[in-house]
Amino acid sequence: MPPRRRLAPTERRSQLLDTGARLFAAKPYDEVFMEEVAERAGVSRALLYRYFPNKRDLFAAVYQQAADRLLTRTELDPARPVTEQLRAGLDAHIDYFEANRHTVLAANRVLAGDPVIQAVITDELTELRRRLLDSTGLGDGPHEAVPAALMSWLTFVRALCVDWLAHQSFSRTVLREMCVGALLGALHPVMDLDGTPAADEERPTDARTTAP
Repeated sequence: MPPRRRLAPTERRSQLLDTGARLFAAKPYDEVFMEEVAERAGVSRALLYRYFPNKRDLFAAVYQQAADRLLTRTELDPARPVTEQLRAGLDAHIDYFEANRHTVLAANRVLAGDPVIQAVITDELTELRRRLLDSTGLGDGPHEAVPAALMSWLTFVRALCVDWLAHQSFSRTVLREMCVGALLGALHPVMDLDGTPAADEERPTDARTTAP
């Protein structure tokens, strides 16, 4: 056990979260025990439980911190084409998913029905949709289907990534391109790649100018 040292409450909580994050990333959820978290952090179990009453509370805090950090790392660049922004954002998320495989699988499978974990996921998806709408220009058009399509796509991406983590039966490049293609395909009926309305959504031409 590392030597114990006094820390301010915020520093101690951060230390416990970082210790928990490393263990949840390294092992399946059921194989992580609070006793080991306390030992790795160099604190008593009583002190650990003062900050996190149970393992689920610790995991929820770890996952919230991870979601916040991931959002910080995935700022989109409006100057880049839409598909480049999508690929860059997906690469950042897939990098995190690979590095924290057990954590992601626990949140989306072991604790799939936990309302706190699901609230973290929902908030993350909502923020990602807002960023996509703002940065890519996809929200500039009048079509109401675009925000709904983006949220459905984000849910699809998460489900596909979780399945990929569990089985890894194809490459991450294929995973990324499937995700990009799914969004482009979903938006094609209402919007072109550059964010302009699709042909059947443009304002009809005056019939008097087209009559033979």
